Amino acid sequence: MLTLAIIKPDAVQGTKAGKILAHLEAQGFAVRAARLVRLSQTQAEAFYAVHRERPFFRSLVQFMTSGPALALALERDHAVSHLREVIGATDPAEAKPGTVRKLYAESKERNAIHASDSPENAAREVAFFFPESDLAGL
Repeated sequence: MLTLAIIKPDAVQGTKAGKILAHLEAQGFAVRAARLVRLSQTQAEAFYAVHRERPFFRSLVQFMTSGPALALALERDHAVSHLREVIGATDPAEAKPGTVRKLYAESKERNAIHASDSPENAAREVAFFFPESDLAGL
């Protein structure tokens, strides 16, 4: 099963992307596609449209367009649920020890990584960043 992770601009700018990627691979994830992206405002608004009515939407879009991010299509059994466990709680202060956010996040807003929250969203989110031809043969 595939899922999407995005190593967010704070982690890319803070030179933590390699460490996060190594952490994910150590947890059994295989990288099936990767792309360094600089989201436009329109792209960020489309990707996070599910949060449009939430009070943090504008700041999230601003943050996600602030610099390059690393989009990853990751594969392993139970990819969505396992990745959610591996990254930890949104707020690093509440994340379990050894999770990506506990190790590398700066704050609840600058939390180093995005992960799909359901198999349905994973399919939509992977397709947002990677055309089917990038995933051929998987």
